[in-house]
Amino acid sequence: MTSLSESGGWPSILNRLLEGSDLTADQARAAMATILAGESTPAQIAGFIIALRAKGETGAEMSGLLDAVLDAATAVSLPDSLRDRVIDIVGTGGDQSHSINVSTICAIVVAGAGVPVCKHGNRASSSKCGSADVLEALGVAIDLAPEGVVRCVERAGIGFCLASAYHPAFRFAGPVRRELGVPTVFNLLGPMANPARVRRNVIGVANPLVAERMITTLREHGSISAWVVHGSGLDELTTTGPSEVIELVNGEVRHFRVDPAAYGLRAATAADLVGGEPAVNALAARRVLGGELGAHRDIVVLNAGAALVVAGQSADLAEGIAAAGRAIDSGGAAAALEALVRESQEVAAR
Repeated sequence: MTSLSESGGWPSILNRLLEGSDLTADQARAAMATILAGESTPAQIAGFIIALRAKGETGAEMSGLLDAVLDAATAVSLPDSLRDRVIDIVGTGGDQSHSINVSTICAIVVAGAGVPVCKHGNRASSSKCGSADVLEALGVAIDLAPEGVVRCVERAGIGFCLASAYHPAFRFAGPVRRELGVPTVFNLLGPMANPARVRRNVIGVANPLVAERMITTLREHGSISAWVVHGSGLDELTTTGPSEVIELVNGEVRHFRVDPAAYGLRAATAADLVGGEPAVNALAARRVLGGELGAHRDIVVLNAGAALVVAGQSADLAEGIAAAGRAIDSGGAAAALEALVRESQEVAAR
């Protein structure tokens, strides 16, 4: 890997960005590696991520940045039998919808349908309740070492990686990101930086303009199958209107639109999907997993159905939605949550 000094140091990198020139993947990787090693000043970090955003990150730049992030992460080594099967379902956040934790409930439903899940997420930053918060409220021990996560995936069908624990080097950029108060490339990298390096992904984006770059980055990093989705301002497929999807399968990319009405799902309003504090969202999750009908279930089965397609378990979205509904109604999804709580707490108690 090219070092930052070999690329001319920070002045050279920043000047290129200010001129509107793109970095190579190696240059981007070197810059991020220097940040994550704690060798950059706050001014250098702020200048880099703001100049990068102002120019617009390319797929090559994001690929190099993601390499550096994964290099610095604490790795989760899944067994060969799971490595190409396991899936992650995550959003970039930042949609300001304050909705229930759709991707987290979906992950549980997908596990209940028999697909192994390694969920990567964090506590809330811009919302009231992040994936870690709702899982903790549901009784899951969220701060497990890699071997504990692997055990949960193997025995419960689902494990959880707490992003702050697996990406400790992000702390070097944390104060700058908080002071800036605007989304940066870190918000895009996090959903792709699962420490288990999963190769099947459903990623929701609040900003549809970044979707193409993210699918390019996933392809460069060996993703077998992925959907990057945006739904009427939400970072997931939505039931409030049509959603845009970019799909990656075996290296090929296609674009299409999902209309929930075409799958028999009732139109919802944004207010129908609003959640709240962790206890409120945990109750919403339990109601969905318990079979309660309504807007929450509809958006969950829509997104879980997409994940089952990406996992290769369902041939198309209609089949995936039906399979997600069966996982709930059979009790499989609720059983997956119970198993995750049990296994994670047993590991944490050791």
